[in-house]
Amino acid sequence: MDTDGNDARIDRLQTIVRALRHPQTGCPWDLRQDHASMRAHLVEEAYEVLDAIDDRDDLALREELGDLAFQIVFHAQLADERGAFNLQSVLDTVADKMIDRHPHVFAHAQVDGASHVLHLWERRKQEQGRAVLAGIPRHLPALQRAQRITARASTVGFDWPDLDGVMNKVDEEIAELKQAVDNRDNDAIEDELGDTLFALVNLARKLDVDAEAALRRTLDKFQRRFAHIEAALALRGRHPADATLDEMDRLWDDAKALERKPADNPDA
Repeated sequence: MDTDGNDARIDRLQTIVRALRHPQTGCPWDLRQDHASMRAHLVEEAYEVLDAIDDRDDLALREELGDLAFQIVFHAQLADERGAFNLQSVLDTVADKMIDRHPHVFAHAQVDGASHVLHLWERRKQEQGRAVLAGIPRHLPALQRAQRITARASTVGFDWPDLDGVMNKVDEEIAELKQAVDNRDNDAIEDELGDTLFALVNLARKLDVDAEAALRRTLDKFQRRFAHIEAALALRGRHPADATLDEMDRLWDDAKALERKPADNPDA
């Protein structure tokens, strides 16, 4: 492994960031930034990494991982300027954490599969005095945060014993949501809708499905099919705003049929 070469590349990026932040010769835009102003850029770069992974585009993934690495170095530089910490301490901290939480790799501890590794990981954090739900970012997308919370709670036995219990909970929450809608109680509607979504995320976890990924898949599907509606109407010189709901429903069904064709008939 070319560790010297890797170190040189990290040093090069760090030198570039320092130049951007130089008080006299740096970039005016970069000099105006702080941790808070860079938050949106950090999140955006992380999501662009996810897009590249979903698209299985290695060239894009390489570029987006680089952009994300720039964000990390930039935030470390901001902290270094404040005298809080530097990039080396960031790297040392995460390296020490990974070694500590993988005794089965670095200390020859015995594990029984991936699920046992996760169990040991959570137990290790709890032994260090961390609360069960500590460290789950509040700014995660809500579905992802919900799944992380329920998974973490399950590590201490706070969980439905079987799938039927979760399914019953989903039915119960939907019934309560319907009641709130019938009562036209806006506060209760928001509360019960949240409870229903939370129960569905629990169901996803029990089924070993990533709720966030499942919803993204549905959103992508909706966009594809709606794009078909727009394209079909455009061929007729029309816009969706000018079409009836029945007409758009028929075009939606056409889009569904087109998506099914390759699976039903590979020669189609």
